[in-house]
Amino acid sequence: MNEVRMDLNTVHGILFNAHILFSLALGIWAASMAARNEPISGNFWGAVATYSILAGGVLLVGVVMTLQGLRPQRIVVYYLYMLWLVAIMPGLFTMLRGRDDRHAAIAFAILAFFNASTSVSMWQREVLGPWAAIDL
Repeated sequence: MNEVRMDLNTVHGILFNAHILFSLALGIWAASMAARNEPISGNFWGAVATYSILAGGVLLVGVVMTLQGLRPQRIVVYYLYMLWLVAIMPGLFTMLRGRDDRHAAIAFAILAFFNASTSVSMWQREVLGPWAAIDL
């Protein structure tokens, strides 16, 4: 029987891909609410919280790999981007003071699509890894 082994690099990649897809889904959802002139629902706020938790999970796996002595090529850039992705959705909620109108939905849609494109850019520019042991 074949045994499937997943190292933290694989887990990190899977979680980051889920993060990208979740960003796209949030953007589509927010844009559809704005197009229909619907207020932002409590379900959407829960999804925003889930987005931040997912980004935090990716960051946590990155911290664990760093503590194990693994590094991507540009570790400072990685951590700056990941901190942005964890904090920006709750930050926008705070900046908008919990508004749930059409303009807030547009702002969340733009931010979600921006975060998805930023995440894809991180992947393309190999900011995400590969994580490898470094020689000091």
